[in-house]
Amino acid sequence: MTERSGKTVQLSDPASGRSAALPLRTGTIGPAGLDIATLPKELGVFTYDPGFGATAACESRITYIDGEAGVLLYRGYPIEQLAERSDFMEVAYLLLIGELPTAKQLTEFTANIRYHTMINEWLKRFFEGFHHNAHPMAMVSGVVASMSAFYHDTMDIHNPRHREIFAHRIIAKIPTIAAAAHKHSLGQPVIYPRNDLSYTANMLHMLFAVPCEPYEVDPVAAAALDLLFVLHADHEQNASTSTVRLAGSTGANPYAAISAGVSALWGPAHGGANEAVLAMLEQIGTADNIPKFLAMAKDKSSHFRLMGFGHRVYKNFDPRAQIIRAMCHKVLARLGRSDNPLFELALRLEEIALQDEYFIERKLYPNVDFYSGVIYSAIGIPRSMFTVMFAIARTVGWVAHWQEMISDPAMRIGRPRQLYTGPTRRDYLEVKQRR
Repeated sequence: MTERSGKTVQLSDPASGRSAALPLRTGTIGPAGLDIATLPKELGVFTYDPGFGATAACESRITYIDGEAGVLLYRGYPIEQLAERSDFMEVAYLLLIGELPTAKQLTEFTANIRYHTMINEWLKRFFEGFHHNAHPMAMVSGVVASMSAFYHDTMDIHNPRHREIFAHRIIAKIPTIAAAAHKHSLGQPVIYPRNDLSYTANMLHMLFAVPCEPYEVDPVAAAALDLLFVLHADHEQNASTSTVRLAGSTGANPYAAISAGVSALWGPAHGGANEAVLAMLEQIGTADNIPKFLAMAKDKSSHFRLMGFGHRVYKNFDPRAQIIRAMCHKVLARLGRSDNPLFELALRLEEIALQDEYFIERKLYPNVDFYSGVIYSAIGIPRSMFTVMFAIARTVGWVAHWQEMISDPAMRIGRPRQLYTGPTRRDYLEVKQRR
């Protein structure tokens, strides 16, 4: 039985006669949270929430999502405003520090990031140990974890200055590591960073330049990548961010925690979704096949899934998708690929799906992954690098959440519980007695 009184919820178990008063914790906006910390002691039960869809595992001041209204706020600022008026370096500062920087603060922060862009030459040799066709995410995850062997003198997680150095170092170096992974896959030499370029222009330079000829960064491509990085910088307590927090809660070094986040992001249901969208569009082939594949998506017995539609959190339009759709048009027009068949197919699929009662009733709207893969492809980034690009952007959010957790005096090691459904106690039998 439940009874709500003031700012507590009273739970009682008639069978045992036991009861518990559970406090309601309220945030600045959004649903309240029921504090169940004393539930096992008071009533002798756990809560059961597979996938943690209704569980608030922490307090956070970083990002807010209203899935019903299609709202995404970074430190209170709407993503639409940041996407239109800000850039990735400024958003990185905002997520890490909590406020938008002054001109001086932004200049100093950008200079600190540029100072750390190079990687140790011995670290660079790690790539020689990977097979030429190793997935870039495998290389990035491994190399990020190995950074703790190079920077162990500044890894005291309880030292605020060390945390700041780590933040600058990982945000600066992960594009260099990612580009090196790409170059290794091609058998090309690693391109050193250029600190005279912006964050995303430098990323494109390291990805596509070669020593034998000059390379000019396309400003539209750099702007598109910057927008994608802004949109992907953070997204509340998603799977990879929760993984970073869980790994970091053990006191593990921060590079290990970020590496764990990279690995979690690799999953096709998380960071790999934009790659899966392109694979789906290629599978559909032409607009004439769309009705057939939509029918398959509605058929529960079919294994076909409509990738890039719907979201675990958003029950309305993903606000990031509406922003990225306009940039997708701009990039394709600028690069002379406005007749891109996959993009035209994506637009037609979106149009048909949004007129279908099945998708309208379930509010299955296009999400950010639906268009981001098309932009990456238009820029020339290979499909194997899509999730890597996501990881570069999301590193900022991971670091912000890690810093927030580590600096919290009430931090505890994460330890989810379970509903055990295995065998009850049984005694060991010698092998000859078993039947």
